[in-house]
Amino acid sequence: MSEAWPTAITEIQPNRVAVRGYDIAELMGRVSFGAAVYLILRGELPSEPVGRLMDAIIVSSIDHGATPPSALSARTVASTGASLSQSVAAGILSVNRHHGGAIEDCATSLRAIVRSVEQGGHLAAAAAGHLDQLKVSGRRMAGFGHRIHSADPRTARLFELASEAGVCGHYIDAARAVEAEFKGQGKALPINVDGAIAAILCELGFDPALMNGLFMIARVPGLVAHVTEEQSRMRPMRKVDPVNHVYDGPESRGLS
Repeated sequence: MSEAWPTAITEIQPNRVAVRGYDIAELMGRVSFGAAVYLILRGELPSEPVGRLMDAIIVSSIDHGATPPSALSARTVASTGASLSQSVAAGILSVNRHHGGAIEDCATSLRAIVRSVEQGGHLAAAAAGHLDQLKVSGRRMAGFGHRIHSADPRTARLFELASEAGVCGHYIDAARAVEAEFKGQGKALPINVDGAIAAILCELGFDPALMNGLFMIARVPGLVAHVTEEQSRMRPMRKVDPVNHVYDGPESRGLS
């Protein structure tokens, strides 16, 4: 018999499922999805405010319309007659450096800026220097500006919830410094939702390598919705136009 290999994630025993040591039946109905995601990725349950913050991060990225590559890919594959799992998988496979990867890339940049400050640099100078390095290498600063939103409505809410949870520090300060540097250069590139998520997750101690995964977790429900709508409302094998579509869902409404 070969030697057993270790896993510290979930223990399965007869009549018992334990995630990171917690009985899953005990978690059910008492722990939010965001808190459960935090638990399974980090190994410990978050505080209640951080759990709410994790929920908000997931909700903020649940969908962004029919134009992102993941939605277009999922709909295109669904149009061929593929299954739900195949179509959603196609959407997930579209999440890479230039779609969904901005969170990880931004986090990497913020960590570099913070390291520079920890080594004795001034925050504003560190932010400016990092932007200069990116420009020289032909890269852009991820997590700032948006092709549609001049003021991403999700950013302010995430930072508000982060403040309520006591989540603050060098990484959010670094993001603000980059935003200020762009403004000083005459560029309207405010922090977008990816930049806010990157800064907050860095403050929470997440490894940037996990951050694309959180985006995937958040986006799957939206992809399921796009695939099922494509299969139920559209003709097969259509050309999915990335621009020429119109929203015909419920009118604007609020929470009661």
